Amino acid sequence: MSAPTIAIALERGRNGFTGLRLMLALAVVVSHAFSVTTGASGDEPLARLTGYTLGEHAVNGFFAVSGFLVTMSCDRRGIRDYALARTLRILPGLVAATLVVSLGLGAALTRLPVAEYLRDPALWSFIRGTLTTFKSNAALPGVFESNPYRAPLGTVWTLKYEVLCYLGVLVAALCGLLRRRWSALLIVAGLALALSIVAGLRGPDLPKGTETALRLPLIFAGGAALYLWRARLRISGAALACLAFGAFILARTPAYPALLFLAEAYGAVWLAVGPMARRLFDPPADLSYGIYLYGWPIQQSLHVLWPQASGLALLIPALGLTLPVATLSWYGIERPALALKARALGRRRLGTIEPAGP
Repeated sequence: MSAPTIAIALERGRNGFTGLRLMLALAVVVSHAFSVTTGASGDEPLARLTGYTLGEHAVNGFFAVSGFLVTMSCDRRGIRDYALARTLRILPGLVAATLVVSLGLGAALTRLPVAEYLRDPALWSFIRGTLTTFKSNAALPGVFESNPYRAPLGTVWTLKYEVLCYLGVLVAALCGLLRRRWSALLIVAGLALALSIVAGLRGPDLPKGTETALRLPLIFAGGAALYLWRARLRISGAALACLAFGAFILARTPAYPALLFLAEAYGAVWLAVGPMARRLFDPPADLSYGIYLYGWPIQQSLHVLWPQASGLALLIPALGLTLPVATLSWYGIERPALALKARALGRRRLGTIEPAGP
């Protein structure tokens, strides 16, 4: 009972959300190093140990942090502010990445003549599909044809679930459910039960798409519930250890995925506002979104240039290229877009953390 509540931890001012998102984004790049050259994500050690890759665990952390911060944003700012903030945080960076990868990187690496590449309907279909439906498995004409994965923006698929979760928070706010904390618990319990039932019925044959459609909203809702119950719930290492131990004990049961995901949601918030928060690097720039968007196409490109090298051998140069590109994305696109929101609302600066999508 000596552990502080989440509300008290938040009031202390300093938190590790930006540093945590940076680590999660880098973890996604590390995870892809195991599969970008082989096409087999199951080769990753963590996948064999936990049933999920490091990248999947990192995305889980992203959704937990997003659920917490986005719900806080909507609760503190109001619906108009919230809708504008969400749009300006996600859309400009995505548009820029789509155009840079399709018209810049694609034109440089395609086996087609540039004029033919620019006339190809598949190019414009790729741009349209990425920006309207977050389609991540589409290929560019003549690009990455010999790679195990042809998709040049293979990580944007999670933005679809992120946007759906944003809309869920908006609907909840319009219906007054953010003032009724029990509703968040019902949603979390319902999604956890649904995932456990489906996992029990299908077992190892559970389609990945079905699991993902339950997994990501569950973790996002878990983060939202932690914020809404911040005055009651405590930042406790013992509670986190109990959740982790419970997931370990139930590892071979249908309850394992749901319990693991809820443990990760609590763990992400514990890292960001708990005793570890002071040890997390708090960067002045939020590079996580740029790393998440550009890490994959850069790794794909390096595999084209050095096809004999392993993904792990290309990891250091991949990070060395991704970080400056993400920095350009933040200072050139994302940060100026957020400044537009402040101006639109008649404010001089932004007052709340702006989480980016995974």
